[in-house]
Amino acid sequence: MTLVTFLTPINLLSRLFPALAASPPTPTTIRLPDLVSHCKFDLHIDRSHKRVSVESMGWLFDGDPDLDEPSRRAFHGVKAGKLAAMCYPNVGYPQLRACTDFLNWLIHLDNLSDDMTDRSIENVAEVVMNSLHQPYTYHSPGRLSRMTTDIGGRIIQTASPGTVQRFLEGMDLFFRAVQQQARDRASGILPSVETYVALRRDTSGCKPCVALIEYAHHLHIPDDVMGHPILQRLTEGANDVVTWVNDIVSYDVEQSKGHTHNLINIVMQEHGLTVQDAINMTGDFCDRAMDQFLLDRANLPSWGPVIDAEVRVYVSGLEDWMVGSLHWSYETERYFGKAGQRIKKTGILTLRPKVT
Repeated sequence: MTLVTFLTPINLLSRLFPALAASPPTPTTIRLPDLVSHCKFDLHIDRSHKRVSVESMGWLFDGDPDLDEPSRRAFHGVKAGKLAAMCYPNVGYPQLRACTDFLNWLIHLDNLSDDMTDRSIENVAEVVMNSLHQPYTYHSPGRLSRMTTDIGGRIIQTASPGTVQRFLEGMDLFFRAVQQQARDRASGILPSVETYVALRRDTSGCKPCVALIEYAHHLHIPDDVMGHPILQRLTEGANDVVTWVNDIVSYDVEQSKGHTHNLINIVMQEHGLTVQDAINMTGDFCDRAMDQFLLDRANLPSWGPVIDAEVRVYVSGLEDWMVGSLHWSYETERYFGKAGQRIKKTGILTLRPKVT
């Protein structure tokens, strides 16, 4: 069974989660699913996470006098260094630093894109992709181009050609998907669950982040191996877990701002569910995706001892991303402020009022 299979049959979902009365009252509190208990992957953290956090923050703030103190505090609260240390543990320090800088840069782009129009995103995409593809010949006076050229140069310098290609393709797909999200937002369109899941794999930015697993561990996995159906399912499954968990933990912030690009909103609309039932269903999706990942991992073929060893490192990197991003979701102040550990323990979340 593919990961999308359990999402699409409406009759199955209807039996599991019967539709409730139309337009039920919005609850003031919700209970988040216990995803941590179901996630069986070992959590690791690189011992250099404090150092890399400080240095990456300095890199992000350098040359930006317009970034005010509240914005700087908010970036510190994101704890991208902790995320990188959990998702890329036990790699060389230069690689960890590049991955941390990339995550800080990507989160900054994600924040900006939430309120951008289709055209504005296209302009940003042009600067970023030209800076990545033509670092020595493309010139733009903006800080974004300089930062992009710096990050891209460090990654491309030591990554394999296949890794570079997957990284660049992932970035291109990210911008295309975020543009589609902006068009949907402007038109008031909520896509179907199946359409949303496919789009979310790109708006998440997970694809370039996954390519950085290869970069950080100096992997040279042949393209035909990376394209094997089982390895593709493992990569896609990890992406789904990371993004669906993110949709759960970010739901409160997004609903308070009126944002609807979230699996919980899509499930509520398509199946007539309450917020709580939609969150329960999304948590069930995460559990099933993790279970499917374990089944696919057990069925990986062999390509010989050298390639098999690199594939094991790559698959372990996917596991690091699933478990690392899950635990980081309660460490960062991005979703729950300073209440993350309490919410992680109790699962009880009081919803914010909508911003007017």
